[in-house]
Amino acid sequence: MPARTGAQFLQGLREPREIWVNGERVRDIADHPAFSGAAHALAEVFDLQHREPATCLMPDPETGEPINVSHMVPRSRDDLLRRHKALERTAEFSVGLMGRTPDYMNVTYAGFAGRWDEWAINRNEHGAENLVRYQKVLARDDISLTHTIVHTTTDKAKGDAPSGFDEVQLHKVENTEHGIVVRGSRILATLAPFSDEIAIYPGHPMPNATDAHALSFCIPMTTPGLKFICRDSAAANANLFDKPLSSRFDEQDAFVIFDDVEVPRDRIFINANLDVYNAVMMTGWWPNIMQQTMIRAQTKLEFAWGLATRMAEAINATVNLQVQQMLGEIFCYAELTRTAIKAAEDGAYEYGNGVWFPSHPPLAVLRAMMPIWMPRVNEIIRLIGSHNHFTAPTLSELRDPNLGPLLDKYLRGAGEVGAEQRARVFRLGWDFAASALGSRNEQYERFYLGSASRNVAATLLVADRTRASALVDRFLCEDVQFDKLAIELPIAAEWKHNKQPLGRTS
Repeated sequence: MPARTGAQFLQGLREPREIWVNGERVRDIADHPAFSGAAHALAEVFDLQHREPATCLMPDPETGEPINVSHMVPRSRDDLLRRHKALERTAEFSVGLMGRTPDYMNVTYAGFAGRWDEWAINRNEHGAENLVRYQKVLARDDISLTHTIVHTTTDKAKGDAPSGFDEVQLHKVENTEHGIVVRGSRILATLAPFSDEIAIYPGHPMPNATDAHALSFCIPMTTPGLKFICRDSAAANANLFDKPLSSRFDEQDAFVIFDDVEVPRDRIFINANLDVYNAVMMTGWWPNIMQQTMIRAQTKLEFAWGLATRMAEAINATVNLQVQQMLGEIFCYAELTRTAIKAAEDGAYEYGNGVWFPSHPPLAVLRAMMPIWMPRVNEIIRLIGSHNHFTAPTLSELRDPNLGPLLDKYLRGAGEVGAEQRARVFRLGWDFAASALGSRNEQYERFYLGSASRNVAATLLVADRTRASALVDRFLCEDVQFDKLAIELPIAAEWKHNKQPLGRTS
């Protein structure tokens, strides 16, 4: 089956699965109040690829049928630039608010399949073959895939990964005639209610875990024993004027329980093999997937800049220097993100097996900064909006025959900005930065791809100190020639085409 339509996607959500929210087991995802808005929004993402096939679709390399460009295994810099355009269109639909639209996992598994050789180490050839076959199924059936790769937190003193055997964490129980049985738990399955299948793969190495925890596989959401407990819904059942974002873009997050779940043999990519588990995620995964994540982040930052500017203009606050500084701050974040993505794509190179990914360092820096920048952007929107967020009438109040004329008179904006336009922009600002959805998204951004402190420290793993050290060594050597203005320094372009993605630290 080629690229699906929105109607086909919604039909798939009607298959039975065990999804819980607010103490209720949900029988119909597409029509439930907590999920219907996002379900139909994602249906529009599937329709988007048919409205803009030149940007969003490509022929399957083997069958010729149209598949989404996010399934592309990039073989050149041009492939990455083509993929950029498709990823950008998807991000624009939710203005970057949905961090786990299906293209995220599409890009992930295209990267895995391209580097199947990394998965084939240590007697895991069969798992690598399964992975390559599954990626074709993912593309050709246009599956909406979620994942859960974080270990459940029970005691931080034990660390973030299992040490030895831990029955709480996902683990293999036994072999069966058709595959294996797994048991335990994982977090955090974002997009779970709107997915057809769920993926398990390594998020971080587990140096001290037993082999039983070293698993990777993909299975349908309808698999018996799978249970998903969603967080409180941030969705709002309101019109697009009153809740323009939370009525559509609550992608949800879920805690996952594997209650003796059988995984078919052909869906197993790592079967209790710790050496493979600890090795496969250490090269191209980050730079590959961060192209998608940072294009989403850039889109969100540009939207935030435009929104904050419209809010300020609505009440003529742009005359205030402090407001100008805050608007300029968001613009700087957006522009730095754009240029870093471009630097990463310009510096793309072959990571092995003929597969091209962007250069890692510029994206690693963005990954470190986003958990700092995104909450600051929310703060700026709340500061610019001030009390005006609290004086934004609903659409029904603005259209009321008695209230409407009074609001038009007393709650208008500056210049030609009427009451309805003023209310619309400040309601949008509140929904973005401070509603239940806005608060969820801020928390999500703080820990997106890891915490800020850990990500900042991790930049040192990809930092090339060659030129920086040479600049310092010039003044630390015994015979300093201060009159020699031109010195020979290694070109920093080394990191652009560095064949060792982890780079040098000394």
